[in-house]
Amino acid sequence: MTVISITLPNELLQKFDQFIKARGYYSRSEAFRDAVRSLIAEAEIAKLETGTVAATMMITCDYDRRDVDLRMSEVRHEFDDVVVENFHRHIDQQYCLEVFIAEGHYERVLELIGRIRGMRGIQEVKATFMPLQAKTEQR
Repeated sequence: MTVISITLPNELLQKFDQFIKARGYYSRSEAFRDAVRSLIAEAEIAKLETGTVAATMMITCDYDRRDVDLRMSEVRHEFDDVVVENFHRHIDQQYCLEVFIAEGHYERVLELIGRIRGMRGIQEVKATFMPLQAKTEQR
């Protein structure tokens, strides 16, 4: 097995360690491998879909990161062909929560999610997909 090194903020590492303990993982490596598998599985499932999908995305970032708001606005405009709805909430003046609802070709929706995940200042992204069939395809 290959050994790699990663850099994590202290707060994220503390949360990760709490998660490991709560879930019963015996090591950070085991939990990290599981997290990577889940991320890859999400992408693989989306690749299997054809045609149109609906997706929801929940994104969190630190309340004090005002720069994320501007970049999020730019992404919304760039992907206005698939973004159906978006809203922003403050949680205890500690976090910002962005929720996106998207509809469109799965590859385009995956592009949107990838852009958001790649943004500096984003803490977490959760995405859920649902394939949509055209009316002529339904039984």
